Amino acid sequence: MCGIVGAVAQRDVSDILLQGLQRLEYRGYDSAGIAVVSTPGKFERVRSTGKVQSLVDKVKDYNVSGGTGIAHTRWATHGGVTEANAHPHASGSDLVIVHNGIIENHNELREELKAKGYIFTSQTDTEVLAHLIAENKKSTANLLEAVRLTTTMVRGAYGTVIMDCNDPERVIVARSGSPLVIGLGIGENFIASDLRALLPVTHNFMYLEEGDVAEITRFEVNVIDVDGNPVERESKVTDISVESEGKGEYRHYMLKEIYEQPQSVRNTLADRLVDGVISADAFGKGSCEVFKKVEHIQIIACGTSYHAAMVARYWLEDLAGISCNVEIASEFRYRRSFVHPNSLLVTISQSGETADTLAALRLAQASGYMSSLVLCNVDGSSLVRESELAFMTRAGAEIGVASTKAFTTQLVGLLMMVLAIGQQRSMAKDKQQAIVAALNSLPAKLEESLALSDSIEALAPEFADKQHSLFLGRGDQYPIAMEGALKLKEISYIHAEAYAAGELKHGPLALIDADMPIIVVAPNNELLEKLQSNVEEVRARGGILYVFADSASQFKGDDTMRVIDVPAIDEIVAPILYTIPLQLLSYYVAIIKGTDVDQPRNLAKSVTVE
Repeated sequence: MCGIVGAVAQRDVSDILLQGLQRLEYRGYDSAGIAVVSTPGKFERVRSTGKVQSLVDKVKDYNVSGGTGIAHTRWATHGGVTEANAHPHASGSDLVIVHNGIIENHNELREELKAKGYIFTSQTDTEVLAHLIAENKKSTANLLEAVRLTTTMVRGAYGTVIMDCNDPERVIVARSGSPLVIGLGIGENFIASDLRALLPVTHNFMYLEEGDVAEITRFEVNVIDVDGNPVERESKVTDISVESEGKGEYRHYMLKEIYEQPQSVRNTLADRLVDGVISADAFGKGSCEVFKKVEHIQIIACGTSYHAAMVARYWLEDLAGISCNVEIASEFRYRRSFVHPNSLLVTISQSGETADTLAALRLAQASGYMSSLVLCNVDGSSLVRESELAFMTRAGAEIGVASTKAFTTQLVGLLMMVLAIGQQRSMAKDKQQAIVAALNSLPAKLEESLALSDSIEALAPEFADKQHSLFLGRGDQYPIAMEGALKLKEISYIHAEAYAAGELKHGPLALIDADMPIIVVAPNNELLEKLQSNVEEVRARGGILYVFADSASQFKGDDTMRVIDVPAIDEIVAPILYTIPLQLLSYYVAIIKGTDVDQPRNLAKSVTVE
């Protein structure tokens, strides 16, 4: 959500900044802008609404060049999508700022600054931040001190970069609740909200911690912590490559990432599941001792990750005999919850920067949990750094906003966690062996499921004029139905809801007619007969069904029911397999609907504000 790119260099950085914004387009945004110090004391600023390409085209008409600059993609919070509200914002003719996050006390600060004569040209909270820094600069020794003072006066979240055109040899950055990384070069340094923006110019990154303020020049990065003390922050070299993030032969990133899932799952399993045993360090140093003692697990997540957590609850209680609660992070953080003895807190996040999940982790860490574990796809992210234990899903870069391979690798990681706990708590050997066999068989089964692509694509036109749909599942397939509904609404904009199939008679049956497609996930398990009865309830009321089931389920297709044969698979990992055809369905329906598959409207890849 939103994107920041900045640079301090001897060469012209305008193209680096613009290309960095293009690499951050997947995060979600509605306007973009750039500001570069052209000569000492003067900056050139260009802003536009819409896609980054509109900004790139507009920049050609201006003299935007220089060695120090900042750029931004905005996702509107305060104020509409207008050029005036786009970043960068300025205070006077010298101070320029970009900002991710929300300043919660912006209204009262705005009134105070207006009383001092500051004129506002936007509706944003960011312009408040710019003028406040300018005001504090009058009474402090330098820009660094002005920014530090400002951070004590604002409430909310910020990842911000500030540039003084009268002193273009340095920029100041500050981070609280919104991520920033510093890209380290030779005789040049860079700033971004996501390291992917900077991969063409560096692979060496320094991660700022909560409350850090830093001064960045071409040759130095000086960091001050939340208490005002100079600190050293570790730098790491990433192994993410520029080439790995292209679409290749695929029309969209989402389709590419759907097809990458067999290999992503292999990567998740690699070197961790050896001779039927989970390696001791798979979940971090000390995890074995935690798993021996754990009596309860609390999982916190948002969106797709929340659906993965719901599947894990079935596995934990059925296979490992461990009680489990699952809660949406934005709800958990605003209520008083009971902490069970010997409870493990588990958070799940693709980006590791999800604001509500991160806030929930910090709240829970002060609440008496035995330990905290994160399942995440981004090494070095805030959740990874702030959790005691970590499991990296190794999904690889996921660019499409609608999560696909991140979800399936989260599920694999969660099932491995169940096995690791079971191995420390005397899970029956035959049960352990069944989980291991199911996991080892999974990549090949996922490849089989991708062969359904053509038949699912052929179904998509039947959704062209539909406005509503209903997804049904039972047991551990109910969260998969929820995930399927989320994917369809995210990228095709068809209203979709999911229900546990047994709930049909408690209300949803009133919605059934020939204009509402009913999508059913129906593996051959102990709940199949119950599910078949639910399907007949729909047919009796004229509903059109799309049933995903293996041949042993014995569903017979006709004019009112399309049956898509899914490969037979062990029921332990069936939730993971049945995810694939639902992803393909949402993708091909979105194509028919003509929507922006990779960057659906109003959504962002990484939700870094509340």
